[in-house]
Amino acid sequence: MLDREGFRPNVGIILLNQRNQVFWGKRIRTHSWQFPQGGIKHGESPEQAMFRELHEEVGLRPDHVRIVARTRDWLRYEVPQHFIRRDARGHYRGQKQIWFLLQLTGRDCDMNLRATSHPEFDAWRWNEYWVPLEAVIEFKRDVYQTALTELARFLPPPKGQNRYLRGNMRGRTGPGSHGPDDASGPPQARDRDGDARMGVAVTGGAATIISTTTVELLEVDIWGAAPSPQG
Repeated sequence: MLDREGFRPNVGIILLNQRNQVFWGKRIRTHSWQFPQGGIKHGESPEQAMFRELHEEVGLRPDHVRIVARTRDWLRYEVPQHFIRRDARGHYRGQKQIWFLLQLTGRDCDMNLRATSHPEFDAWRWNEYWVPLEAVIEFKRDVYQTALTELARFLPPPKGQNRYLRGNMRGRTGPGSHGPDDASGPPQARDRDGDARMGVAVTGGAATIISTTTVELLEVDIWGAAPSPQG
């Protein structure tokens, strides 16, 4: 199902834990990492497609998450010709996406990368919110940057952090700090803030944005091995 410009409707998912770290999945049999995403089927709303893809790729059900926000408009990326099937060349250009910001209300063990017979990921981990874009396939990077920047204003206050520690770190600058510069995102995100579109809060208003300094990485293989801390 393509629109008149040759873009396929799609949804993207940014899944938060209680510390505002994001689910980061390794595509099966590759070295690239990405957020869950997938196409919208005929007759589906973006929200219905999001919950379907969330279960198919991550194994989570609607009662395992809450919707925090979504992008207001479609975000588009074009797929290079050499990635497009020959029979689709000439009329297929790429994807247009609505991005959802979700928070996990269940547990890590509720995730299941083998929820279907055609898994998308073979490993996953929790990563800091501003994911390393160099790990993302090049033609998706601008959309990732735009989605993260637009939805960052809706990040809920992270749990399990010492408020006095946060206060003592406000004067710090640089990567990983909790100061004003860090709260607004990485330099490339801050440079584009003037052009960023406002997201749509689904449950309540905007919350204070606080980045995390320590990233606890949990990597799980597709066979369901127990998570182990990574260095």
